[in-house]
Amino acid sequence: MFVVAMTFLSAFCLVLAVCWRYLVPDALGRRVQTVVGNRNLKTGVGEAGKPLTLRKEPKQIFRELVQRFNLTSRIQDGKLVHKLRMAGYRGHAPVITYLGFLILTPVALLAIASFYLFVVFPNDQPLIVRIGIVLAAGYAGCHLPALYVKNRTVKRQQAIRRGWPDALDLMLICVESGMGIESALRKVAHELSVQSPELAEEFVLTTAELSYLQDRRQAFENLAARTGLDVVKAVVTCLVQTEKYGTPLGQALRVLAQESRDMRMSEAEKKAASLPPKLTVPMIIFFLPVLFAVIITPAIIQHLSN
Repeated sequence: MFVVAMTFLSAFCLVLAVCWRYLVPDALGRRVQTVVGNRNLKTGVGEAGKPLTLRKEPKQIFRELVQRFNLTSRIQDGKLVHKLRMAGYRGHAPVITYLGFLILTPVALLAIASFYLFVVFPNDQPLIVRIGIVLAAGYAGCHLPALYVKNRTVKRQQAIRRGWPDALDLMLICVESGMGIESALRKVAHELSVQSPELAEEFVLTTAELSYLQDRRQAFENLAARTGLDVVKAVVTCLVQTEKYGTPLGQALRVLAQESRDMRMSEAEKKAASLPPKLTVPMIIFFLPVLFAVIITPAIIQHLSN
């Protein structure tokens, strides 16, 4: 029975892995492709004549929860908005959705834990222990949305950090060929839309802000604030100095690109150096017993046969 269950689970996981790209839509990829092809961001009209918009309306249940619990003032909380932007959630709708999950998640975990402990298995644990588990589940539910956003932020920063050296190389080529900074950012975003959609989206937003904002320095600083990475802040400082003093950009980008590549290589070397200690315990637990069984079993069989 166990073998049949594991076979079924393996087959299900294989089918799920093959069909995953068709089951889960790439919302970020479509979001970037929608904006990258646009040549005139001020008109708000894409290449096919369709209206260009990145805004999404929050669900009605989250809006009603925020209004009922009087959390409307937190929608304009700068720290919360900045934290969601670093995770890739921008606009009015993600803030309302996040606040709604802050209310729903503890209630849902409390209900699930209470049903499991008091209805399904009512006599397995003492009453005090069950109450403590239920309260712990509710407390964990209060922190799950923040933990999810933090996890998304870390993954997004890792994706941007991996694609940053290639983006700087492409930007250097564009700048040395005579392109302006806006055209260079747009071109790099188009080229990186498949390899690094997160970084491409950031460049597209920076290009839009360069078109809208009166102070171009603010657009570059917004890029550094949205990513929260030191390598991006160094390039932003270089771009701001170029805009202010007219210093040459190509040489600075070449040096920064080389530093980014060296940093990426050093991180890869650190991961490679930490691999043997991490493999020690799995090899002792899983590999050595099998090895001993393969070596000793023929000798035991031969001894028993004699």
